[in-house]
Amino acid sequence: MEIFLDTVNVSEVSLYRDFIDGVTTNPSMIVKSGLVDYKASIKKICQLVSGPVSVEVISDKYDDMLEEGKQITKIHNNICVKLPCTFDGLQVCKKLSSSGVSTNLTLCFSPAQALLAAKCGATYVSPFVGRLDDIGHDGMSLVEEIIDIFEVHGYETRVLVASVRNLQHVIQAAMLGAGAITVPSQILKQCFDHPLTIKGLENFTKDWKKRK
Repeated sequence: MEIFLDTVNVSEVSLYRDFIDGVTTNPSMIVKSGLVDYKASIKKICQLVSGPVSVEVISDKYDDMLEEGKQITKIHNNICVKLPCTFDGLQVCKKLSSSGVSTNLTLCFSPAQALLAAKCGATYVSPFVGRLDDIGHDGMSLVEEIIDIFEVHGYETRVLVASVRNLQHVIQAAMLGAGAITVPSQILKQCFDHPLTIKGLENFTKDWKKRK
């Protein structure tokens, strides 16, 4: 399973670069970061990782999304154009994918949307598990359904689990066989930490210092 870091923070990418396969971003994240020249930061991130870096279009109409997608790919050769699971977004996906551009279909909330993304040649489709959990649905059930559909029909589109809220989401995604997951830095940090590991290390160190 590929692990992507969900961030626009260059320092975070640099810190975890040995453990991640790529990076995902979104417009809200860029705005909240206060970046003046976000394209320069995206380019730095692309230089730090060898895998895909997802950058999302902000337009909602076919022509505008297509042009924006083409411009985004000029930032670096490992850019993955992020498009919404809408009628226009799927059309743009088909157009870009047919020309060899890597695409990530985002804001996926149903198996039907994922199926259409796969038929349009999407590289990744991103079901938002946390947002489904927020409204009382089981987000990971959606992931399982999409994986089953893709396996039955032999689609090559990879399921990229997004809107990850906790460590259990990471474990469940891995157990279900998701192709990828994107996690914020605070969740990735939890993958390294366990209180028993810390306690055990403290005991080993304490015992070693007692030696004669």
